Amino acid sequence: MPTYEFICNKCNKEFTLVMPISEYEKKKIRCPKCKSTRVKQQITSFQVVTSKKS
Repeated sequence: MPTYEFICNKCNKEFTLVMPISEYEKKKIRCPKCKSTRVKQQITSFQVVTSKKS
């Protein structure tokens, strides 16, 4: 499942959410601290682990 990182524009709290892509697309994200919906997704890197050897 993807991990999404956000920052709240109201209280500047950074937080992480783990959810399926389908839920992310239809869910309104709220800050866990102040409950504001004024959040911005952060740009982050990711890793993929596979069982195939190249």
